[in-house]
Amino acid sequence: MRDYCLIVECCVWGFLFTLVISPFIISMIKREKVKQVILNYVEAHSYKSGTPTMGGIIFLISITIISLICFDGKSSLARMSILIFLAYGLVGFLDDFIKFKFKRNLGLRAYQKIIFQLIISLGIGYFVYKAELLGGRCVIPFTSYVVDLGAWIIPVVAIIYLATTNAVNLTDGLDGLATSTTFAYMLMFTILSLVVQNNVFLGLDEIAYSEMKNMARLSSVVCGALLSFLVFNCFPAKIFMGDTGSLALGSLVASVAVFSKMSLYIPILGIMFVLSAVSVIIQVAYYKLTKKRIFLMAPLHHHFEKKGVHEVRITVCYTLVTVFVGIVSILLNVL
Repeated sequence: MRDYCLIVECCVWGFLFTLVISPFIISMIKREKVKQVILNYVEAHSYKSGTPTMGGIIFLISITIISLICFDGKSSLARMSILIFLAYGLVGFLDDFIKFKFKRNLGLRAYQKIIFQLIISLGIGYFVYKAELLGGRCVIPFTSYVVDLGAWIIPVVAIIYLATTNAVNLTDGLDGLATSTTFAYMLMFTILSLVVQNNVFLGLDEIAYSEMKNMARLSSVVCGALLSFLVFNCFPAKIFMGDTGSLALGSLVASVAVFSKMSLYIPILGIMFVLSAVSVIIQVAYYKLTKKRIFLMAPLHHHFEKKGVHEVRITVCYTLVTVFVGIVSILLNVL
């Protein structure tokens, strides 16, 4: 019971710390005139041009500081998650900085971002393979079975990080959308991971238990920080997270799953991230083949916008679907 109380406490501290530092960082970003330039083909968002961006710096700072304070005992996996979080945040920062510096919406070229991300993700894959607590092991969803992928875990983890970070990045297209969807994902994953650990990892030794406990604390801090950031990021947004935030968040979505041996739960709990990415892939492939479009605009949330659905409704629906899928996943593991 004490561990569960500490997990909730981590969430509260994440929320409060983010709430306190946000106005100061937003003020600083405004002073430096770091503003979002809206792509000309997103006509409905033209009024958002000039909104401060790079707000991901806020939760990069808060999550890092509060998590490191909250960690207790053996926490190498949680600390590695923070390093990965900062590494992807740096890639996003470079992208945002180029946009700001040269007053354009396109920062790093696509291949440049992929190269940076691939280098990081392959390094993570090797770390996972060599880590005694992880190796190539992965839980099969809704069962107590664990498969060992051996060295294949290296490319698998690399693909997971590439897919997840870019899927979260693509979901960051409406006020509060990526923030609220990621909050829902992390909340559900925190609860689900505790359930799975009880069902599958009952025999954890003290070190392994400490590692998993700290991963849960990290997820909880993220929940608190994102809920607080949402105060400033919800419609109408006072600040955007930018690639600084979306790439960093995507890495956390992947890390909490990979380091909990629950990678296969990502496309389940992260169903809305999957739909964002898949809609873009389908749109591009179909257009190249037929010169026609399936969606009015991709990613999927822009299609709904074109259909006349208000972005607040879209954001709420994305969040509720994520929560619903999370609750079903938890129940299936309990029953």
